[in-house]
Amino acid sequence: MGDVQALPPQLPQHLLRDPEFVRALRDRDFATVFTSARRHGISYRRISEACAMKPDRVSLIAQGKWAVTALATVERIADGLRIPGALLGLAARPWEDSLPMSLPKFDDGDDDMIRRQLLRGALAAGLTGSVLTALTHTRQSLDVALSANSTPPELTDLEAAAETYSYGYGGQPPGRVLADLVADFAGLGALLDSPQPIGTRVRVCRTAGQLGGMVAIVLHDLGARAEARGWFATAARAAQESGDTQLHAWVLAREAMVSINYGAPRAAAALVEQARRLAGKRPTAAATLSAAVAARAYALSHQPDEARQALAAADACMERLDAGERADTWLTHGEQKHHVHLSHALTALGDTRRAQESQQRALELSAPTSTMTRSLLRIDAAACAHHDGNTQEACQQAVAVLAELPVAYRTGLVHRRALDLYRSIPAQHHGERAARDFAEVLSA
Repeated sequence: MGDVQALPPQLPQHLLRDPEFVRALRDRDFATVFTSARRHGISYRRISEACAMKPDRVSLIAQGKWAVTALATVERIADGLRIPGALLGLAARPWEDSLPMSLPKFDDGDDDMIRRQLLRGALAAGLTGSVLTALTHTRQSLDVALSANSTPPELTDLEAAAETYSYGYGGQPPGRVLADLVADFAGLGALLDSPQPIGTRVRVCRTAGQLGGMVAIVLHDLGARAEARGWFATAARAAQESGDTQLHAWVLAREAMVSINYGAPRAAAALVEQARRLAGKRPTAAATLSAAVAARAYALSHQPDEARQALAAADACMERLDAGERADTWLTHGEQKHHVHLSHALTALGDTRRAQESQQRALELSAPTSTMTRSLLRIDAAACAHHDGNTQEACQQAVAVLAELPVAYRTGLVHRRALDLYRSIPAQHHGERAARDFAEVLSA
């Protein structure tokens, strides 16, 4: 009936009841799991075959030199070694609803000929009650799998909501958008708390990464720096678990903007370089955003050569983006947002001519309801005027921006950008009327 070695190796039941081994499973300490399995007669070669892993990878894991973090790999190990899902923090595996012990288990991992021979042998005695039970279990296991793979309707709704939020504020106050975002994000918790098929869990995590990242964006815009960082960290974990490296890169690049806008450009440069490595060389929205944010970080860190290299990389990526990646959303990288980033980077570099060109183009592409973006561009323009020696005009422009700003926008990012401009003005100008008016509006 075939070589017994072809059957999936199964850990001894007494090992699955051993407290130390159970603790290793709970902690996903696969170095302990693999070495214990080997001591109980399951070679590393058999582990590699059963878990669809390379033998050298199994050896590295057993030596503690390689960590298993991907959910798909954890599930392969659970199925390959017949470890109940609950011991690894997973949903129950399909094979756990086992057939009666006197009958063979018909498993997708078994050799087809072995399965056929086992089934023929069981049926040789006729359609006995136990054989019919075995057939029913086989059919029901597929029914369960089919049912489990259906998409919860609330997930579809939340995916659609994430797309809607990605179009930005749409003229709504940031606080209102934040409240709606957080309420929808909370709905993902119930989906993650219940067992889900791999494909569904990936979608839940991806949506969590998107919504969590957008919550962080709004908090950042409102000036809640610490809270924004916390949400970005959660979004990054969700993106990483989803396996979407582009989303993960997007989250890290967006998080780097917190450091840029709140006075830590060197920290931003280190973080955004992680994003660039994740995004890779392909012209994607995340790769373009990461390069543009890197240009801003290096410009503010007084590293002009690195800033210009990043600007060139951002422009090169932008030229090759497809239509979908160029859409004007928070999750993509449209031309308007590209020029917003260029405006800030070029302003910081003192390249006022090119900065003003990007400011003009971004304003042309910005909707009248884009209150925050238009205000930031106008403050960049004021900073260019100051750099060109027109400090009085710069102060007057900044005062006009702040005076026209709705109350909901008078704190946070716009205020911080205006404050940075005021602090760049030499002390000898602080007594002038325009600078005093600027200081008064900022303090108000």
